[in-house]
Formats: sequence, structure tokens, C-alpha cells
Amino acid sequence: MTMFCYQCQEAAGGKGCTKVGMCGKTADLAALQDLMIYALKGISALGVKVDEAEITIPGLDRLIIDGLFMTITNANFDKERFFAKIKEALKARDELKAKLIEKGIELGDLGDASTFTVNSNDEIEYKASSEKVGVLATENEDIRSLRELITYGLKGMAAYAEHAMNLGYEDKEISKFIRKALAATLDDSLTADDLIALTMETGKYGVDVMALLDKANTSTYGNPEITEVNIGVGTRPGILVSGHDLKDFEELLEQTKDAGVDIYTHGEMLPANYYPAFKKYDHFIGNYGNAW
Repeated sequence: MTMFCYQCQEAAGGKGCTKVGMCGKTADLAALQDLMIYALKGISALGVKVDEAEITIPGLDRLIIDGLFMTITNANFDKERFFAKIKEALKARDELKAKLIEKGIELGDLGDASTFTVNSNDEIEYKASSEKVGVLATENEDIRSLRELITYGLKGMAAYAEHAMNLGYEDKEISKFIRKALAATLDDSLTADDLIALTMETGKYGVDVMALLDKANTSTYGNPEITEVNIGVGTRPGILVSGHDLKDFEELLEQTKDAGVDIYTHGEMLPANYYPAFKKYDHFIGNYGNAW
């Protein structure tokens, strides 16, 4: 087995991709994503101490949410970006430890996720570090499955939280929960029942973050309206926009309004047609292709 990834519904045989991802993900990239998540768990274990002491660390929420979002199924296949982000995470983790010590907070016995290092830029060393912390590092299948279910829920929450942050909306309680839950996946004292309860709590916060993004979107762009969507094409060159980030979509519309090109939504961006704020752009033509 050269890799093990089962974080999406496309996983080979419904069990896991073991040679190359069905999405095109390579084994080395999957390993880097595992190491990214592990580094975020280490930061979160320290972050829980920060939250307990009611200390504010600028940038901590964004760092964790960005890192989680990067590992969603096919959001980022750039290995160099992962190398850089892992280094950034480890640097931030160690700065966080120093700040806690400076505040006189007892760190206690820190686990490997809060102390491991990668001392080289060598890809082989990163891969060796990743292999120790991947999905299969948890031997008990029930505990492993619950930990991963929680982790995937947090990844989805991070995507919503990221889009809301881009519009200036945050909820500190959601960010605190993400840290709490990531740290809990390192705790070997938690039973399956404990993790089931945490899974249910993850669902609760998942609903909260969806409400946060809805508030961000509707406050910024208006309440969606029943809209007849043009599915035809114009005569000018066009740009198709997919994804979920309405802020990105707005910026593209602004940048292209006098450029002689037309803008079409595609796939998941179809709902952009329903927001009143986007209807003022004459070069926003409609939707091209099916809903997916």
C-alpha cells in the first residue's frame, strides 16, 4: 500500500484509495495532507489552553481554518503550498508555546503533535514524518472511524467559515470548537461513546457555521430571489466560475465589467444568479452547463 485516503465518497471501492486518488491525488500529496492535519491538531491542543486562559492570539483562527480547508478532497493539489503551510503551522505552534510560557501557563505533558519537527526541506523527510501520523495510525477501527468523521466534519466547517471570513464575518465560538475537537482526536482516553457525543456536537456547530455563512452572504449581497436563469451563450469570450466563494465572484465581476468578456456561473456557483447585488452587472450572462 503506497497511500491510504478515504476522505470522500469517490474512494476506491467505497473503502479507500491505496495507489492514487480517484480525484487524481498522488500518494505524496495525501501524505502531506495527513501531516498538515496532524500539525493543526498540535496547534489546537495548545489553542485549547489559550481558550481556557481567555487569551487572544491574532491569526490563530485563520491559520487553522485555512489549513483545514486546504485538505478538502480536491481543493489544493500544490505540494509546494503544503510544504510552506506545514512550515508556517510549525512556526506558529512554537510561537504559541512560547507565548503560553510567557503568560505563566503550565503546558503539561505535550504530545507528539505539539512537539514534532521536520528539520529538512527534503521531501523524503516530510513523507517519513507523514507516514507516522496518517489515518491508519489509529489501530482501533471504531475509534479511527469516529476520529476521521469528526475531522471531515471540521473540514467542511472550515470551508464555510473561510467563505464567511472573506466577507468579514466570524464566530469565535465556532473557532474554539474546531480547536477543541481537533485536540480531542489526539486523546486516547476518549471512548467510542465520547467520540459519538463529539460527533453530534460537531453536527451542531456545522449547522451554526452554515447559519453564519448565510448571514454573511445575505447581509452582503441581499436575500436570494426567485430568478429565471439564462442558460444560453453570448457572442463574446466568456469566463465560467465555479466554487462557492461569492467574494471571489464579486471581485471577478468588478475586474471584468469593462473588459469585453461575459461571466457565467457553472456548477456550484449557480446560486449566485439569485443574489440581488450581482444583477447590476450587465456582463453577468447566466449559467453555462448543468447544475453539476
